[in-house]
Amino acid sequence: MSVNYSKKLHALIPGGAHTYSRGDDQFPGNAPQILSHGKGCRVWDADGNEFLDYGMGLRSVTVGYAYDPIAEAAIKEIRNGNNLTRASLTELKAAETITDLIQCADMVKFAKNGSTVTTAAVKLSRAYTGRNYVAICADHPFFSYDDWFIGKTKMDKGIPDDYKRLTLSFKYNDINSVKALFDNYPQDIAALIMEPATTVAPADNFLHKVRDLCNANGTVFILDEMITGFRWNIRGAQEYFKVEPDLATFGKGMANGFSVAALVGKREIMEMGSILKKDEERMFLISTTHGPELNGLGAFIKTVEIYKELNVVDHIWSYGEKLIKGANSIAKEFGVNDYFYFEGFPCSPNYVAKDKEGNISMEFRTLFSQCLVENKILMPWVALSYSHNENELEITLNAIRQALKIYSAALDKGVDKFLKGEPVKPVFRKRN
Repeated sequence: MSVNYSKKLHALIPGGAHTYSRGDDQFPGNAPQILSHGKGCRVWDADGNEFLDYGMGLRSVTVGYAYDPIAEAAIKEIRNGNNLTRASLTELKAAETITDLIQCADMVKFAKNGSTVTTAAVKLSRAYTGRNYVAICADHPFFSYDDWFIGKTKMDKGIPDDYKRLTLSFKYNDINSVKALFDNYPQDIAALIMEPATTVAPADNFLHKVRDLCNANGTVFILDEMITGFRWNIRGAQEYFKVEPDLATFGKGMANGFSVAALVGKREIMEMGSILKKDEERMFLISTTHGPELNGLGAFIKTVEIYKELNVVDHIWSYGEKLIKGANSIAKEFGVNDYFYFEGFPCSPNYVAKDKEGNISMEFRTLFSQCLVENKILMPWVALSYSHNENELEITLNAIRQALKIYSAALDKGVDKFLKGEPVKPVFRKRN
């Protein structure tokens, strides 16, 4: 590569990308510095090198890059004007589509990214309850770039202490930690927000017990379905786990990579943002120029049609099951299954890398990712799509076999002898 794209990016963009998860520190040193385009589940760098991709636009692409029917639906809407002076027919159809789809959705507000709608959910809950505190699940990595969440992370520079103290935390699958919050802050918690699940499943009816505690304490129960939505079930993980929140947020795969996010919920709460209720104090909910942009909403409508037509969710689950089984079988074959394994729900697997002492290791995780890049596969995490098929599975398992052979040697001889460049780092860390 003759051009140092990384240097150019960092000179113009703080962090070198517009999402920290796309930064240089999240990829092995041999990963492509910049990409030119994608198709299906493949991407190409500036020099024309092709990679099989499991990043899939930070999990936002669930059908496939540049999937023609969805792209054409978006292009059609662009030609309809893309952003009109008043609400559009497409906006109405998109609202009807999501409220028909999601059980808890009596009403919807669309936006362009997840942070906008999760923050709106928190603000709406505070307005509805008249309370200030919000409870977040400490085991879930990200809810928003806004102060109410970032103030509770290690990257809290620039956040006033007054914001930090208003955010409380509890542990996933630890109902006593939730009860303790309500005991310590009686009648003070406006909202509780969490993901339905990550790699860990809710145990002993945890989600239902949390919902019941929220109901008993007058707290708004919010499920953040940025990742679980349109993966666990087309109607959300709330349908998969049979639990109904008061409010829910969606994004990522709902429009196959187009910028669409949604806050949905019960009418009684959502109507706080209404202009029809006379003589009531107004509440400024979400007001975005580009939230109802036609191309994204057209892509969302078509994506839902494609999901139903092609059984996209079933395909993702099936592929994930084969990938987990195949990768773990190879790990066992090399005798490294205590140090490397795939886990989690098949629709959204995760791989775990450990050192010889059995500790989670960013160095070994980087080594595995580095080996896959050498085999023209990008797997910083595992996001599956409808475009991943049997051919891709075979290519991936062959690459995993080669990677775990090196992984095994690194356990014996030391990872430093095999690692090229710096290990990947957690996004949330105090210093660079």
